[in-house]
Amino acid sequence: MQISLLDTAMTDHRTLHKELSLDMEEISFAQGTFPLQQDEPLILDAVNVGNRVLDVSIRGSVSVVVPCDRCLKPVRVRIPFESCQRLDLKKNAAQRIQDLDECSYLDGTDLDIDAMVRQEILMNWPLKILCRQDCAGLCSRCGKNLGEGPCDCAKEPKDPRMAAISDIFKQFKEV
Repeated sequence: MQISLLDTAMTDHRTLHKELSLDMEEISFAQGTFPLQQDEPLILDAVNVGNRVLDVSIRGSVSVVVPCDRCLKPVRVRIPFESCQRLDLKKNAAQRIQDLDECSYLDGTDLDIDAMVRQEILMNWPLKILCRQDCAGLCSRCGKNLGEGPCDCAKEPKDPRMAAISDIFKQFKEV
């Protein structure tokens, strides 16, 4: 979704306030493609602080269904975000790059809301997603979800070099 900031940029101290909905239905990046659900309307505020410089803030939250990092069960994760950016609309794209102020979501005076929100979602993406804190994961041999109960695989050391020590412990195991 594109929002024109031209009217706000042309008048000092003018404000823009909008409640928006996302056009994005999914988010794609290196880890995969995941469906998005918007939890609440996005709130966009833009304030002209003078001389075609805008303070733009956007806040909201989305929910995403992602597989658990241990057992691969689908987990619904809420990702809240809030971003505040100062945009100088006098600069062109080359000047922004030179100043290391690359705004991929700004094209002239048009603000691409979906690109801005996508960037915020990726910055707020959780590092570890678990279906529950004590998730046991999957058996490394048979692939059974250990959260549903133990599997029938023999409990052997993961490192084959430890097999001899495991045999010694089995001989002296108390019944």
